[in-house]
Amino acid sequence: MSKSESELHSSLAKIKLAQENDSALLDMVQTSADKDPNRIGFCGFPYELTEGDLICVFSQYGEIVNINLVRDKKTGKSKGFCFICYEDQRSTILAVDNFNGIKIKGRTIRVDHVKNYRPPKDHEDIDDITKRLREDGCAPTEPAAAAPSEEDEQQDIPKKEKKKKKKEKKEKKKKKSRESSSSTDSSPRPPAAIRVKEEKQDAAYDKYNHQGVPERGRDREDTDREIDRREDRDNRDRRRDDRETERKARDVRDREADRRRDDGRREDRREEDREDRWRDREDSRRRDRDTRRRETERR
Repeated sequence: MSKSESELHSSLAKIKLAQENDSALLDMVQTSADKDPNRIGFCGFPYELTEGDLICVFSQYGEIVNINLVRDKKTGKSKGFCFICYEDQRSTILAVDNFNGIKIKGRTIRVDHVKNYRPPKDHEDIDDITKRLREDGCAPTEPAAAAPSEEDEQQDIPKKEKKKKKKEKKEKKKKKSRESSSSTDSSPRPPAAIRVKEEKQDAAYDKYNHQGVPERGRDREDTDREIDRREDRDNRDRRRDDRETERKARDVRDREADRRRDDGRREDRREEDREDRWRDREDSRRRDRDTRRRETERR
């Protein structure tokens, strides 16, 4: 038998095994979820994935309480299909809608609801861990609530007594306040004393008092002098600013005149150079004509 024929036989054997696995799964997996609504089945995933890997993938949409990875009885290897039971039935809908048709390590998986689920039978060669996993499931167990001990009850007793004492104190305070209010209502109250707030004296108002009033003539003279000083200062500043602006304008005019003068000189030089070149050209032409005429006369 040639190598190609052996490869063909091996590939056909693999295809036949996959079809048998798919047909075995399809017997138990249907689109209806009447009998076991919390369980789903899936196939087509890589054979090297374990229960822990599948729980990590499928626990994205809910808490998993039981898992059954179908394995070969002799070798213990995965057959490529598995059953998972969720705690909530809504998780199965999310898992089927989101996981059906995805690729895991290059292989497309098929996920669907389970209609008739047959739990696996226990064999003699099954290990204790698998047996306990099938019986108890893989859901996290919540610790049982511990019964209250005698010490806790004894600690609660003084707390209750403290609360009762606080309530009694509050009731006594309320009674006292009511009695005091009733007594004050029966006896006439004395008129409340009126407190008048005294204003603080400001030293700035002393000049308005009659004792320290300055002479009005001096004040006017001082104010006039101050006004004259301000006007003189303003006039000096204004004249200085005017002189500065005139100086700047004169500088600008001088620079503009110098620029124009320089431009005129440059233009005159260019004109002179142009005339000199024209004369030189005319002289060279005249010489050329003279030399040609002499040569013609000699001939």
